[in-house]
Amino acid sequence: MLKIHLSNVKSRYGEFTENATIAQNLKDELRSYRGWDNLSPDMKEALDMIQVKISRILSGNNEYPDNWHDIQGFAKLVENRLLNWFKL
Repeated sequence: MLKIHLSNVKSRYGEFTENATIAQNLKDELRSYRGWDNLSPDMKEALDMIQVKISRILSGNNEYPDNWHDIQGFAKLVENRLLNWFKL
């Protein structure tokens, strides 16, 4: 069962090591800017997760819609919090 799952993941997201390398490089780049330290934890996590989705797009099936949808979702979570904060 696990072998089948891993095979499906590989076909959708590409080689794990390539995906990890891309994701870590993207995350390192974000952390190299001074603005990173001004972000809230949820903003940092959303950006991290977006980088993971971007790495999956670059190393795997770039037409898999879930990655694109998830990018929107992580940004929307931060947007919703900010909109609620500004309403107060």
